[in-house]
Amino acid sequence: MFLDDTACNLASMNLLKFYSTESGKFNIKAYRHAARLLTITLETSVLMAQFPSKEIALLSYDYRTLGLGYANLGALLMQQGIAYDSDEAVAITGALTAIMHFSSYATSAEMAKQFGTFSKYEKNKDHMLKVIRNHRRAAYNVPVDEYEGLTITPMGIDPTKCPSDLLEAAREDADRALELGTKHGFRNAQVTVIAPTGTIGMLMDCDTTGVEPDFALVKFKKLAGGGYFKIINQSVPPALKKFGYNQHQIDEIIKYAVGAGSLSGCPYINAESLKSKGFTDATLAMIEQQLPSVFDITFAFNKYSLGVDFLKNTLGISEEEMDSLDFNLLRRLGFSRQEISSANDYVCGTMTIEGSPYLKFEHYPVFDTANKCGKKGTRFLKAMAHIKMMAAAQPFISGAISKTINLPYHSTIDDVKDAYMQSWNLCLKANALYRDGSKLSTAKFPDR
Repeated sequence: MFLDDTACNLASMNLLKFYSTESGKFNIKAYRHAARLLTITLETSVLMAQFPSKEIALLSYDYRTLGLGYANLGALLMQQGIAYDSDEAVAITGALTAIMHFSSYATSAEMAKQFGTFSKYEKNKDHMLKVIRNHRRAAYNVPVDEYEGLTITPMGIDPTKCPSDLLEAAREDADRALELGTKHGFRNAQVTVIAPTGTIGMLMDCDTTGVEPDFALVKFKKLAGGGYFKIINQSVPPALKKFGYNQHQIDEIIKYAVGAGSLSGCPYINAESLKSKGFTDATLAMIEQQLPSVFDITFAFNKYSLGVDFLKNTLGISEEEMDSLDFNLLRRLGFSRQEISSANDYVCGTMTIEGSPYLKFEHYPVFDTANKCGKKGTRFLKAMAHIKMMAAAQPFISGAISKTINLPYHSTIDDVKDAYMQSWNLCLKANALYRDGSKLSTAKFPDR
């Protein structure tokens, strides 16, 4: 997305590591230092890289392209109590990206002073400095007619929506990068991209990847020894605390989402009701052991978890019946669909915080995700929310942004056309749409 036949090594910073939940402040000094250090590291790695072709190796060496970026933006905004789909989030994203971007270019200029510019710099000098000047103009949110040679103008940082410390830092770094670059040139043509950070995001303990919002609030983690456990986005509790919810309220909201993982206190289906139908302490213990990791309460009630002998000899169920594909032990025991559904919500959770006790409706947007959450979830981020966040970052990314723009299952061709047109109008380099269910492996069948 920068130049054909170039490649770059990647490095990403976990934005949440620079934020203090106690003070509510973002550590700009440490963030700048990390950007500087990683730029030097990536520059060092240019000669250490291996490339798939001679052409890519030569051009990557000639332009010394780097790929500094960040991850966990969605979690950072959530912990700050800021909705992903908001003007404040857009302004903060622009400022944070600008600080990283200009800190990296300033470092590149310093290295150019010591070691020389990239070999093709003089040939591209006028154009490159024009680009840096335009990037700086976006940091200052100048009027449209002040940009040089652009027919489509980028989204600047809105000073009325951006925290003053971030805005001031972004503009200081923009000034410094342009000043040093004009004086010394640049060691690197490209310094920043935003990568998906899927794998390294896990290693960095990120709840969200790249510039993405969270995909879903509750996730299933596969255990090395077998089985699963459920975990809620770890930014949810700090966000709730920031809004003033007490610990009991926070615990209840989280339990509503992930479930109690136990039949203790469960409505309708519990130790007492099951014992009246023939269950023993031993079989109840077997069920309790499985409940924290099951997707649905019915998964703990079958011949594989309880054994054929118990179902046949104690509960009087024939092998033919229990082998049926539509066999449901809880229904067979006399529990209604409504009772099973209520018990399932209690034990396994609703997978959403919509409708949870205590949570105020005005706080819902902070916890919106790319997809609807659970069977009861109705909210999700519209495509334009994704596009605006990318547009906020793009003026301060010399490469491009790898990010999924999620569309719901019922999206039309016109929705797709509109998403591309809006992306073009906002000066984006790329748009990667994903319509829910469009892959064969995840297709939905509404009639089933």
